[in-house]
Amino acid sequence: MPLHRHYILNKPYGYLSQFIRTETVRKNKKLLSELGDFPEGTMSIGRLDEHSEGLILLTTDGKVSHQIRSKSVEKEYYAQVDGQITSEAIQQLQEGVEITVKKETYTTLPGKAFELTQVPQLAERAKKIRDERHGPTSWVSITLTEGKYRQVRKMTAAVGFPTLRLVRVRIGNVELDELQSGEWKEVSNF
Repeated sequence: MPLHRHYILNKPYGYLSQFIRTETVRKNKKLLSELGDFPEGTMSIGRLDEHSEGLILLTTDGKVSHQIRSKSVEKEYYAQVDGQITSEAIQQLQEGVEITVKKETYTTLPGKAFELTQVPQLAERAKKIRDERHGPTSWVSITLTEGKYRQVRKMTAAVGFPTLRLVRVRIGNVELDELQSGEWKEVSNF
């Protein structure tokens, strides 16, 4: 029986959460495979869109991937939003909001959300976010157990505070910690 390998990666802005190019129209897009010499069969557990950053777990074990993507595992995100988020918006995020998924209206499951009182200590992003001349921004922590396509971005927009920057900081008990953007490390398990 082959020995499986597991990795923790800090996905940079501008990368697709895949290892092989499956589309001919996106030839110029950067892939996770460009960040390290990973063994054949390595896959990302879940995805972050091209404009999102942060924690991605990688594995060669499909069973582990399925387990971590289940609704029993929390995923925590830090979102920098346009404007000073309100307590009403936070409450809506906690209770669940209506978003569109595959042209259908979907109400998100209740989750955890709160405003971050200090700007998180994150690496500078490759593409600059607009500056303060365009109005205030604020940071919110959102913890989910589901993962619909662009869900956090859709949720913050639904409550009137579009996401400007999105960073996943935790999956279950695994945290991003001190890994810099583009860095990864091999671990024995998750």
